[in-house]
Amino acid sequence: MTGIYDADAALYRAWLDGNGAALESLVARLSDALVRFAYSYTGDEAAAEDVAADAFAVLVCKRKPFTEGARFRTYLYKIARNRALDLLRRNRRLTALPEGAPAREDAERQFFAAERDRTLFACMRRLAPQYREVLELTYFEGFTPAECAAILKKSSKQVYNLLSRAKTSLKELLEKEGFDHEDV
Repeated sequence: MTGIYDADAALYRAWLDGNGAALESLVARLSDALVRFAYSYTGDEAAAEDVAADAFAVLVCKRKPFTEGARFRTYLYKIARNRALDLLRRNRRLTALPEGAPAREDAERQFFAAERDRTLFACMRRLAPQYREVLELTYFEGFTPAECAAILKKSSKQVYNLLSRAKTSLKELLEKEGFDHEDV
């Protein structure tokens, strides 16, 4: 695609060169469309938002120079697609049942797993935003504390402290919802 100006690629390169506002502009330009794209894979708005955020997080963490030959938007959508597929695979693994399980037990297990997930999601939504972010990045997105520190612009020590407080807060919320110690 030589000869065609790619404003998104220019913003990304400006951010790589140290212009923080360029990344904010890039996110503002592309985030809504990226969420809609991710929704086509996940079928869940919250998951789609997480996938889009994760795609931008990949840009922030990897800081790979964008190579010419394709539009930047294509590059970002490829990242989002891969993250959405990873999420779907992970969710499929979490709900997989042993072979030969009776249909009734399967339905009950799926029902209780779905209830547990809904409760967990509701409790996560009630956490302070910084707690929710650190838990999502660490446990749902698989980022290391060092990577979380880079994404959140905090020190590793701050991330460990946030993570500890977030787990304690989430545990308290889940216990209020009727989860016992082994469920939490």
